[in-house]
Amino acid sequence: MSPGKVLQPAVKMKVDELFLCWLSQPATQLTLKDCLRRIRNKEKTEFGNTDSGNSKNESFTSKNSNPKRCILGDTRLPLSFSPPQPSTTLPLATPASSRNTSNVRATRRSSGTKEVQTKKEETLPPSHSQSIPTFYFPRGCPKEKVNIDAVIAKIEKTFSEFPNERATLEDMGKVAKACECPLYWKGPLFYCAGGERTGYVSVHKFVAMWRKLLQTCYDDAAKFVHLLMNPGCNYLVQEDFIPFLQDVVNSHPGLSFLKEASEFHSRYITTVIQRIFYTVNRSWSGKITCNELRKSNFLQNVALLEEEPDINQLTEYFSYEHFYVIYCKFWELDTDHDLYIDRKDLARHNDYAISNRMIERIFSGAVTRGRKAQKDGKISYADFVWFLISEEDKKTPTSIEYWFRCMDLDGDGVLSMYELEYFYEEQCQKLDNMAIEPLPFEDCLCQMLDLVKPQHEGKITLHDLKQCKLTNVFFDTFFNIEKYLDHEQKDQFSMLRDGEGESQEVSDWEKYAAEEYDILVAEEAASDQWNDGYEAELNPVDHQKASVLKYQMEKRPFFEIPSHLADVDLDEYDYDEDFE
Repeated sequence: MSPGKVLQPAVKMKVDELFLCWLSQPATQLTLKDCLRRIRNKEKTEFGNTDSGNSKNESFTSKNSNPKRCILGDTRLPLSFSPPQPSTTLPLATPASSRNTSNVRATRRSSGTKEVQTKKEETLPPSHSQSIPTFYFPRGCPKEKVNIDAVIAKIEKTFSEFPNERATLEDMGKVAKACECPLYWKGPLFYCAGGERTGYVSVHKFVAMWRKLLQTCYDDAAKFVHLLMNPGCNYLVQEDFIPFLQDVVNSHPGLSFLKEASEFHSRYITTVIQRIFYTVNRSWSGKITCNELRKSNFLQNVALLEEEPDINQLTEYFSYEHFYVIYCKFWELDTDHDLYIDRKDLARHNDYAISNRMIERIFSGAVTRGRKAQKDGKISYADFVWFLISEEDKKTPTSIEYWFRCMDLDGDGVLSMYELEYFYEEQCQKLDNMAIEPLPFEDCLCQMLDLVKPQHEGKITLHDLKQCKLTNVFFDTFFNIEKYLDHEQKDQFSMLRDGEGESQEVSDWEKYAAEEYDILVAEEAASDQWNDGYEAELNPVDHQKASVLKYQMEKRPFFEIPSHLADVDLDEYDYDEDFE
């Protein structure tokens, strides 16, 4: 790199990423700990293989040591030295050896000409960069040599069972097993090999695709991303999941009742996609990378689709009951049924429990995607999925980030006392209207600071909240009046004890979804009894309106809702827009 050239932002990000990968290696951590221990104990640290006779010149003590040199060990050149660059270094105006320091200063005063003063440098040790093992594997760490030919032979044998050695989407389950992939990878395998265009995949086309993938992708996360992503990308956007999930809807036994109700496929798929991004896309970028997918449990849940016939047991992403609860809650608020809700609609959620100031923050764009909807002052069904899950389970990393973004009015990354007071003022007004004397803000603030225990006085960071075990109590205090009053009725120590002893197998969201589903079932049973006596008196128009409001449970939900809703495109999102 030339002396005047600086790293471009994209290049700098990659350099930082590589450095963090190197820094996270176990061997690097051991070296760092050893070097720090030596520095504290004022021991000598040697680089490379040096004999004892030269240890005086080739080692250093804590008195004259360079900490950066110690930390990097023998994998980097000492940072105090600059490698010789004879071809790029600018030549000196006159030979440095023909003048002394005083002459240089005299000449500088008299003529004003800039001179470069050279320093006597020690002989540089040879570079050890070649000994650094490869530590960055964006497409997975290569395992022991895989016998690709044996895998291909197995695939060819499977294709030989099909007419003309061509596999349809229904046949791809056997091909997926021959590839040693989970069953429900069959859709991505089919579409990646070009099956969508012709309706089938030939053996030659599939073998060429799979051979190339095995040579470039070394773990399941990299393979899955490669199968679903658009050409030229190395990440997944929301649209990429649609063909995969449509195949799940069409072929999973737990969703067989939904086959005939095609108008609700997009609702279910949209819900699952939002839950995937809610859990997996920890960067809030709208783009799932291999690394994010690798760190999540999504692929394990995809594998469980084959083993679990009851889709409702897969509560993290695919549960139909969870989708039903979310969609019913949205349907109650969306009075005009255009699949968008405004501020007044959202304010009616849970009997106006959410404060108006928090509603304004949600619609400000702090946590929503899609400028078109924001411009019209509305949020989509996809945004509502994020809202409802975050509202009912305020202990997950994503929900904590969700509400932190909303409460951070100035976007400086910390919650100041002013911001807390801003949201608490409306809570006090609501309590006054309910004839309940509110707790003074100073007292409330002391309780919240004792609850969160921030590292820095006078401000609460996202890290502080993620370390707190009662973040739901903290957030509800400032913008959810109903839950705030519920918490006030409980003993704080018992809540803390419950939080510590609570089983992580059942989350707050799962509890809420199960309770709400039971309530909807009970309401539907009562509605059925009522309709049995009055259905005959309804004319066709009234009957249609009644069926819109009716929730068909017993695994036949929403069948009576008019099909014109299917004309609405739920996937009208701007995927390239990141959360600011």
